Amino acid sequence: MTMTVPASSPSAPSPLSLSREQALILCIDVQERLAPAMPEELLERLVYNAGNLLRGAQVLGVPILVSEQYKKGLGGTLPALVDALPVNTPRLEKIHFSAWADPGLAKAIVDSGRSQIIVFGIEAHICVYQTVRDLAHVGYRVHVPHDGVCSRDPENLRVGLVLAERAGATVTATETILFDLLGRAGTPEFKTISALVK
Repeated sequence: MTMTVPASSPSAPSPLSLSREQALILCIDVQERLAPAMPEELLERLVYNAGNLLRGAQVLGVPILVSEQYKKGLGGTLPALVDALPVNTPRLEKIHFSAWADPGLAKAIVDSGRSQIIVFGIEAHICVYQTVRDLAHVGYRVHVPHDGVCSRDPENLRVGLVLAERAGATVTATETILFDLLGRAGTPEFKTISALVK
């Protein structure tokens, strides 16, 4: 049996690989007056995984942006997530469902200089999907943790993930994202990330 040497360089990363230098975390609308409408179990899962993702991003030096839909009506970001955010993390209000359609958020994403956007939040089939769709359409590599999104109806959650994948996103998991960004064991960051997900 003969083996064919791949055409690409051995050091060229897979298009699915995440890089600390290229990744940006985007939290979509995990807000005080929106969260109670979510199924309790799904919301708890989202908050737990989002907290791990945000704390892991801090350890790994990955920047974070937060969107808040119509803050006057839906309130601010859940305190549990605010506690997991670095000080001075931008929390930008929007009225468009897609964060990319909002000029302030779009500018913040572009100004970050990042090419990989990790998107989580509420609701999977509306604001998360529309954001993911639009980001993928303009050339960003988008990753969506299935365990970091939520919808009022679990069936709509499923549809949102299917649509996100169809739009070109990689549907993944919180731990997959964290360990992909980590890259290797035997580092202080590895110990911290491992402790987060235990």
